[in-house]
Amino acid sequence: MSEATVSVWKKICLVSDIPVLGSRRVSRKQGMDIAVFRNAEDKVFALLDRCPHKGGPLSQGIVAGESVACPLHNWNISFGDGCARAPDVGCVPTFAVKVEEGAVHLDSTEIATLAIDLPRPVAGPKRAETA
Repeated sequence: MSEATVSVWKKICLVSDIPVLGSRRVSRKQGMDIAVFRNAEDKVFALLDRCPHKGGPLSQGIVAGESVACPLHNWNISFGDGCARAPDVGCVPTFAVKVEEGAVHLDSTEIATLAIDLPRPVAGPKRAETA
């Protein structure tokens, strides 16, 4: 019989601290920021703040229903599974969210471990490799 994993929830903010159809960024010690979103129905979702296409900041995107449109190229990323809607392809990590008494919580283990090894996007033209 295996032990069940117990989540330790970290309070991030209040739901009211997130603008309706907007987001807040959560910084981490390691890895890229997490974007926490609030839709028109006051549902809260969390994704890595990086579009799977070109690394655009999803926290600056437009929230509609249960997805966000990347501000760079308008890819629609689903909050449910973190995947782009067809015809686009690619996924971004999602983070578990718990809302309790108006407070938003994220799983502390996920904050510390999920997607910490992904490289940060680099703005500007790609540089040629030097020998």
